[in-house]
Amino acid sequence: MLRSLFSGISGLRVHQQKMDVTGNNIANVNTTGFKTSQTNFQDTLSQMINAAGAPGGNLGGTNPAQIGLGVRLAGIDTNFGQGAAQTTGRNTDLMLSGDGFFVVNNGTEQLYTRAGSFNFDSTGVLVSADGSRIQGWTAAGGAIDDTLAIDDITLPANLQSYTISQDGTIVGVLADGTKEAVARIAVADFVNPAGLEKAGNSTYRTTVNSGVATVGTAGEGGAGLIQSGALEMSNVDLAQEFTNLIIAQRGFQANTKVISTSDELLNDLVNLKR
Repeated sequence: MLRSLFSGISGLRVHQQKMDVTGNNIANVNTTGFKTSQTNFQDTLSQMINAAGAPGGNLGGTNPAQIGLGVRLAGIDTNFGQGAAQTTGRNTDLMLSGDGFFVVNNGTEQLYTRAGSFNFDSTGVLVSADGSRIQGWTAAGGAIDDTLAIDDITLPANLQSYTISQDGTIVGVLADGTKEAVARIAVADFVNPAGLEKAGNSTYRTTVNSGVATVGTAGEGGAGLIQSGALEMSNVDLAQEFTNLIIAQRGFQANTKVISTSDELLNDLVNLKR
């Protein structure tokens, strides 16, 4: 009966964690570029009551007899499926159609994001909503060299207007009316995006299991294209999340029943002494 109590407690714990993950998904249903998470369970070690027996003589073999000791959280996976497009009409609202991440620098480290709500600050630097600087290449001498290191993207002071193409190139109209490529936004891709660690503010950082970022141009090397004037919406499926709520709730209730039933049996056992 003590085993059933511990199994019930482990069931309560993992179903609470499932509720936490589901609640966070629902809370971010309207968060730009948010990627939903899902929980995976697995059983824990089992106690061996009788070992397996090999067939021999006039007797057949016997199967092992084991009693499970509960459940544990196997992992929490991030679903990087494409979110729907939300048209905004702002030139600096960017959406990646396909794989890849925008590269940002928050002043202390390089991070990666799918949230493309950007704008140019008073110094002409392209920044995210929280002020992190978007990384890429700025033209030098009228040409963009995307084989050097990436850096902050800065527009020239004499720029009158600009457009952003699908490969992330910012084409500006200068004061004399001429057009030229003034910068290009970098896009990073990973061997294992699911290995990235969420760093807050809709950003991710690399881990030992994500692989090193491959930084390049949108539309090349497996990276998606950039769509200007649109944002990627959250990929949370509310119907699925509400179903997960019911599953988590029923699982929690069932495990509380295991605990209460075990407690009643222990109480009956104690009463035998009286």
